[in-house]
Amino acid sequence: MPDFSVIEETLASVEAGPQIKQVLRNLHKQAFSETQFISTSGTTADALDKFVALDPDKCALVYLLLRSTGARFVVEAGTSFGLSTIYLALAVGQNASLTPSSSGKVIATENQPTKAARAREHWKAAGNEIEKWIELREGDLRETLKTGLPEQVDFLLLDIWTPLSLPTLILVQPYLKVGAIVAVDNFTAASKGYKDLGAYLEDPANGFKTTTAPYDGGLLIAVYLGKRSS
Repeated sequence: MPDFSVIEETLASVEAGPQIKQVLRNLHKQAFSETQFISTSGTTADALDKFVALDPDKCALVYLLLRSTGARFVVEAGTSFGLSTIYLALAVGQNASLTPSSSGKVIATENQPTKAARAREHWKAAGNEIEKWIELREGDLRETLKTGLPEQVDFLLLDIWTPLSLPTLILVQPYLKVGAIVAVDNFTAASKGYKDLGAYLEDPANGFKTTTAPYDGGLLIAVYLGKRSS
């Protein structure tokens, strides 16, 4: 039987009202009821009806990273049913509210229309405090992220089919501010699929420093320090 105590520990780590916490609680419990899907270079058919969301403890870390860095512009590659997105939007909204007239946005991406529809339902249930900060782009993110990105991106979450991870990073990298964070879920468990991404991040010329936090499946954290001038 799943250990739901980690959900309550996670919810204790975030600043949110009862409505948002109840939505998160319900979604985490649904995700726990599924067999975990680890993205590799194979087919995505097995993931069509699955959450493919960050584990609760990873959600807590990401939320706290966003709050501590004041992140206001976030790109999420792989929204699925929108569970992780709620944490991103919660942090972005709270950070934006600290400065009058400050803006913020979570650009969420999802290729499957049925998943996108479910995500919107979940955000609506969480309320306007979440919903108003999210811009969902449906379709192939290799197209939807080509234009309209913020001048500076503070945080990129890669929780997606592994062959798309490096193309996504390359699209977003020109907009990453120095000090921006890139988080990659299941980097250890899906290491074969992330081979090209790992090599790119390890190349000093590309401007990243990385570590892998020892969460279940591994959560890679990369900080962008800027590309070296030639």
